[in-house]
Amino acid sequence: MKRVKRLATKHEQILKHIDGLPVGEKISVRQIAKALNVSEGTAYRAIKEAENQGYVSSIERVGTIRIEKKKKENIEKLTFAEVVNIVDGQVLGGKTGLHKTLNKFVIGAMKLDAMMRYTGAGNLLIVGNRTQAHEHALNAGAAVLITGGFDTEEPVKRLADELEMPIISTSYDTFTVATMINRAIYDQLIKKEILLVEDILTPVQETTFLTIGDRVQTWHDLNQESGHSRFPVVDDNMKVQGMVTSKDIIGQEEWTLIEKVMTKNPMTVGDKTSVASSAHMMVWEGIELIPVVNDSHILKGIVSRQDVLKALQMSQRQPQVGETIDDTITSQLVMTSNRGKGDEVYNYGVTPQMTNYLGTISSGVFTTLVTDSANRALRSYKRGDLVVENMTIYFIKPVQIDSTLEIHPRVLDVGRKFGKVDVEVFNQGKLVGKAMLTCQLLDRS
Repeated sequence: MKRVKRLATKHEQILKHIDGLPVGEKISVRQIAKALNVSEGTAYRAIKEAENQGYVSSIERVGTIRIEKKKKENIEKLTFAEVVNIVDGQVLGGKTGLHKTLNKFVIGAMKLDAMMRYTGAGNLLIVGNRTQAHEHALNAGAAVLITGGFDTEEPVKRLADELEMPIISTSYDTFTVATMINRAIYDQLIKKEILLVEDILTPVQETTFLTIGDRVQTWHDLNQESGHSRFPVVDDNMKVQGMVTSKDIIGQEEWTLIEKVMTKNPMTVGDKTSVASSAHMMVWEGIELIPVVNDSHILKGIVSRQDVLKALQMSQRQPQVGETIDDTITSQLVMTSNRGKGDEVYNYGVTPQMTNYLGTISSGVFTTLVTDSANRALRSYKRGDLVVENMTIYFIKPVQIDSTLEIHPRVLDVGRKFGKVDVEVFNQGKLVGKAMLTCQLLDRS
């Protein structure tokens, strides 16, 4: 239930205006400032916010354009505008088609007719200085990415403009460009699986909140009506000013202003914050409800600890498509012996990609190994997830490339809500690293 009727802020009005612009339209700070009668600073901040939200893209030497906001399930498809930014490209023609998404890319390292058999509408042909191939690809409905820093002929540029399909030039070679685009698609595939607060929040339209002008009596009314006892407190512009709970209300007169009893400057999260990060924050700080805000600190909704834990439990049952570095590391952690509950031994072979420039195991990899082995050890005592609250790591000796590590996690203490694990890491029988972890345990209820 919403507590106040309010006018949209200038920032929100600009965002709504940008959202209403046709896909492919060019946007400028000056144009927005003039159209909506706002300062250029206000217009700039709103355009940046629209870029963060994924429906505007800024390209060097082209400007800022309105692109189609991708749905989460379709996030692995890149727009041509994103390709330009990934490969540090220069747009030679077809700028009005930069908002379009590419279905697949084709490397043009074959004869022209063979190349055209594989090139169709919505594709991106990656090719060198072959003007005829550029022209054929555009006519087939594909965009063109010219490698090696080459240009193309003027008629081809005019054709790209006419067909509204981009032709882009990059100084990188074909192999590098293909690797960069593949990496970007893969990164987005991983991002698709990461649950964000925006995926689970209760939106502001369905959120019960108080204003700083309300009195304690209003809290009692809302408590009776909703059955909840924790509410965000906002000002007239919907900016979050505080949180109020039953603890704050105890012993207060009914006419006392909420502003006088609330907890000021409460913890908040943005909608792009990961659910895992929010869980960590809420468990660590003992928070049951957290307001979700935008960059201007305006209330967008709320998430409860229950929402967060439920979402984490659901996500762990889903198959993962994009493999992160952590997944790669932990998949190679093999149990070699089990000497009893919470006293297992794991082996890990140090591969070249897991080392730093000196050829020794990177601290990030070492931290992941320690955390995962501690997690596995605690799970033999208690089902559920853990949040690392405190971790102290000692590197005793550097671990070289192609070494095999033996990891001994030992549970020192485990309670209903916490666990303490000591981890020792050996290489050829010698102690090379040691860690102590204190963890909060999350019930899977």
